[in-house]
Amino acid sequence: MTSFTISAPQARSAAVPRLQSVGRPAQLSSGPILSLERVGKSFTVDGAPLEVLCAIDLDVRAGEFVCLVGASGCGKSTILRLIAGLENPTAGKVLLHGAPVAGTGLERGIVFQEPRLFPWLTVEQNILLGLDVLAVPAAQKLRTVAEHIALVGLAGFEKAYPAQLSGGMAQRAAIARGLVARPEILLLDEPLGALDALTRTYLQEELLRIWRQEKITTVMVTHDVEEAVFLSDRIVILDPRPGRIRTIVDVDLPRPRARGDADFAALKTTVLSELRH
Repeated sequence: MTSFTISAPQARSAAVPRLQSVGRPAQLSSGPILSLERVGKSFTVDGAPLEVLCAIDLDVRAGEFVCLVGASGCGKSTILRLIAGLENPTAGKVLLHGAPVAGTGLERGIVFQEPRLFPWLTVEQNILLGLDVLAVPAAQKLRTVAEHIALVGLAGFEKAYPAQLSGGMAQRAAIARGLVARPEILLLDEPLGALDALTRTYLQEELLRIWRQEKITTVMVTHDVEEAVFLSDRIVILDPRPGRIRTIVDVDLPRPRARGDADFAALKTTVLSELRH
């Protein structure tokens, strides 16, 4: 029986220099490229402060797949929005290559639970929006879009509109849009949560295929413990509001993972037990 490692948030290692251009490095480093240091977040509700996150410490290494799990309202999606630069922390720092995150950037792509495709644009046009701010020739943009349409398995549907797609196909288009600018970090906010079980299982396998092929650092929010065990290198378990990191579970299972294996079931039970606490 495989033994599973549950650890506290890891000690910090020296930050590496910030990249000067968009795109992933050719070599994956063992040190963190993303760090959250004592991060807190509060909102004002009816004139009173509401603390959502408290003292979050987390390092994410290049090429790693990390899942965030926890009860609804524990701040998982808020962590993703802070990394994306859609929100600013109330306390602490979010660092990318040692430099504070200040607003959104092409080095961080994000995919939400809903595909959020523009209904009046085709699949090709929706994905092309991910390159809108880049000053590169139009022909190069179209080649890049075509590559990512093929990457997510939508070749032949370039001219289709969102209303003509199934839920799974629309979410694949959204993933392609999140990847098309070749970000260093892909942020996934419960992207498979609204899909039926069969489509969800299939897209989990597709996510792994894309992750392996692109070697992209991935941080994903999910409510599904089995999904987290199937996909991730580490599972970050959050306590309820204000969200704090309870434990970090190293997923030492070999890939590809079989959901029916005893070790898979044991790790799923371990994570569920931590969540119940």
